[in-house]
Parts: sequence; C-alpha cells; structure tokens
Amino acid sequence: MRFVQNFPFFSIILSMFSGIISSVLPARAARWLNTALIVTVGAMSAALLWFLTGTQEAYVYWMGHFPAPWGNEIRAGVLEAGMALFFCVIMLLSMLGGEKKLLGEVEYSKHNLYYILVDLLLSSLLALVYTNDLFTAYVFVEINTIAACGLIMIRQNGRTIEAAVRYMIMSLLGSGLFLLGLCTLYDLTGHLLMSNIKEAVAQLAEQQAYTVPLMTTIGLISVGLAIKSALFPFHTWLPDAYGYSTVSSAAMLSSLVSKGYIFLLIKIFYRVIGFDIITESKVINVLFVFGLMGMVFGSLSAIRENDIRRMISYSSVAQIGYIYMGFGLGTEIGMVASVFHILSHAATKSLLFISAIGLTDVSRGSRKFQDLTGAGYRNKLAGVAFTVGSLSMVGVPMFSGFVSKLLFMEASLGHAVKMFPALIVLALSTILNAIYFMKTVIRIYVPDRRPDCGIITGKDEKLYAATLVCFIVLNVALGMLSEPIVQWIRTGLSMFG
Repeated sequence: MRFVQNFPFFSIILSMFSGIISSVLPARAARWLNTALIVTVGAMSAALLWFLTGTQEAYVYWMGHFPAPWGNEIRAGVLEAGMALFFCVIMLLSMLGGEKKLLGEVEYSKHNLYYILVDLLLSSLLALVYTNDLFTAYVFVEINTIAACGLIMIRQNGRTIEAAVRYMIMSLLGSGLFLLGLCTLYDLTGHLLMSNIKEAVAQLAEQQAYTVPLMTTIGLISVGLAIKSALFPFHTWLPDAYGYSTVSSAAMLSSLVSKGYIFLLIKIFYRVIGFDIITESKVINVLFVFGLMGMVFGSLSAIRENDIRRMISYSSVAQIGYIYMGFGLGTEIGMVASVFHILSHAATKSLLFISAIGLTDVSRGSRKFQDLTGAGYRNKLAGVAFTVGSLSMVGVPMFSGFVSKLLFMEASLGHAVKMFPALIVLALSTILNAIYFMKTVIRIYVPDRRPDCGIITGKDEKLYAATLVCFIVLNVALGMLSEPIVQWIRTGLSMFG
C-alpha cells in the first residue's frame, strides 16, 4: 500500500485529535491549530486526488488491517477525495471570511469551544465522505448533528437557542428514521459494510424476496437524510438556524453540513442498495415531487422575506430542491447534475453569507432591505461579491449556477414522463430566483447619501477582502471549467458502482 493511501484515515483522526487538543488551548492557539488542520487535510486530500486520478481505481483501507466482519473499512475514489478537498476549501474560506465578526458574536472565553466544534464538524464530514460502513456513518451523522447544533447556539441569544432546539428536534427525527432503516437493512442482509450489503440486496432483488421490507428500508433512510438536509417540507428549522447563527456557522451549515448528508445518501444509492434497484423503486418519485415543491416554495418564502440573511437561508431550501429533483429523475446525468450542484451551491451560498455581512456592517448592522440601500457603494467589494453570488443563483452564464441549471435541463430532456414538470419548474424557479436576488442587488446599488459606518479596517478587512476574492474566483472557475469537473463526477460515480 502506498503511503498516500493512508491519508483518509489520517484526515479523520487528525481532525478528532485537534478538537481534543483545542480544549486545553487558549483561543488564539486554537484558531491557529484549526486553520493549520484545515490546510493540512486539504493538502492530503489534494495529494490523494492526484494519486487516484493517475490510478483510476478506488481502493479499500482496512482500519486496524483486519478484514470484515471484524474490522472497519474506509473506501476512497476520485469523487470522495475531490469532495473532501472541496469541503476543506469551503470551510477554510468560511472561517477566514467570518473571523472578523467572531469576537462580537461569541464570548471570547468560548472561542476555543467554537474551534473544537469546527474540528469535530470536519472530522464527521470526512467520515461521511470516506466510510464504507453504515454504522460508522450513523455514528458520525450524530457527531455532525451535535457539532452543528453547538455552532448554532454558541452565539447565546434567544433566537439562536430557539433555532438550535428546533434544529435538534428535526435532526433527531431524521436520525431516528435513518437508524430504523439501518437496523432493518442489517436484519435483511446481516451486514454493515456497504459492499457486502449491496451483494445481499442484489440477491434479494433477484429472488424477489422481502420486497416490501426492502422498499420500506429505502424509504426510511431516504426520508431520514432528507429531513437532516432540509428538503421541503422538512425545512422549518433552517431559516432561523442559518439566519441567526454566526456568519461562519451560517456559511458552513448551508454549504457543508446538509451536503454531507446528501453525499451519504448518494453513496447509499450506489454502493448499498444499487442504483438500478433505486430507480425501479417509487422512492425517487417522492424525492422528485418534494424537490420540485422545494424549488418553488423555498423561492416564494425568500421573496416574502425582508431580512437578507433569512432570504439567503430560504434560498437554500430551493437549491436543495434542485439536488433532490436530480435524484428523482433516476438517470446518470441527473445524478451528475445533482453532484455538480452540491459544489455550485456550496461555493455560492458561502459567498452570499460572507458578502452579506459586509453589506450589513456598513448599514449600521441592520439586515433589513430598506437599510441596505446603497450598501454596495459603501462596501464595494462586498457588493460585487454579493452580485456575483446572485447572478450564479439566477443562472447567468459564466458562473457555476448556469452550468447546474444547464445540466438539470439536459437531464430532464432525456426523461419521457418527468421532462415537462421538471422543465416547467426549472423555468419558474429561475424566474423566482431572479425576483428576490435581483431585487436585493438593485437595492444595494440604489444611491444613498448615508455616511460610511462600521467598516473594519486593517488586517481583518484585508483578510475579509481576500476571502471574497477567493470565493468569486472559485465560483467563476466552476462555471468556466465545468467540463473537466463534470468528467471527474462521472468517473467518480462510475467508481461508486
């Protein structure tokens, strides 16, 4: 085994131990350790991606070098390594972009706790990406839930505590359904490793045995992870959780946490149940309908909002609907479109949250639209960054959102039954996106004579500006270099099978 093949294991363990070490460090040291961790894990992920691109083969890593059923397994392919790298990039930029606000949002005595939660969040996301064991996935789903809940409520005001309680209730409901599905699947197959379960499920499908329990299991797992990823109509916890948490927390929750659950669901579709069995089931039809509803009702809720942070939060409901609509198409190109949209939405939503805080800072801290008049002139870079994110969400060419919508349209055209509903809702959702995002862009560029206020100068402002520039470059890169990225996704999904 090559040394680079140990990197997935090293990444998860390093993230967990960094959280433990941060508990005894002062805030400044914990911050530096967290930054070094994310950079190190990102570098290891990049090295692993380079290695796997050369071999074009996935591999299985035995934890403790014991095979199943005594050992645990990690599985790495190009899609897993690339997703881990992308998650590290988004997390690093989100942390750096919100660093200037952390002191005012979180008590200084709790800063090291904040970095502990971020370390645990990273370890859980990496485990969900790499694990080849369903029970291990469930354990890290719970770690992810606890870390995310802590990141919401650490701000310690009434709204964040309420949001954290609501998030915990809905998330535990999703976890419970996922655990019920996992237990039923273990009862049917006698295995917890994904590859072994897939072989057993294939035999059951061939023999047409336990059809109803198997379909029920697929439904429980799918709905459980859909609740945790805020698919409509299970999204009620999302606006407050994203809208009132710290800016770094909002960027990471919207871009990474929900995407970790969605990526786990993709792995289950391909490597546990089998994509052929999934497409023959009725579960994807339910996900398709909920996805279409989320695209419309999430956008309608965003239009009614008068708070920029909550408007961006409701937009996430619509964008998650896109991903599940792609699942519901039940085709390879639909899955490719959904995976690309995971990348597009993560890069764009973080950009919107980070840039929005720059606009509110120069508007006396107000998040109301009427107070944001002219904010794009008072903080020019934040205005440009928010405009770029808005154009991407609408689907303007050159940005990542355009490629996502193009892929979804292509996937819809190949489906006889679902083509017209998908195309109609795609068009309607695009119009609705344009209404609330362009309304905001116009508002921040309406001339206003209000004096500059609240701009942070010096090192913090330079770091914030650099973060916005990196997010803009990332968004444009996803839009302009989409062909190799789509090919990478295709290759990764083929390795899943």
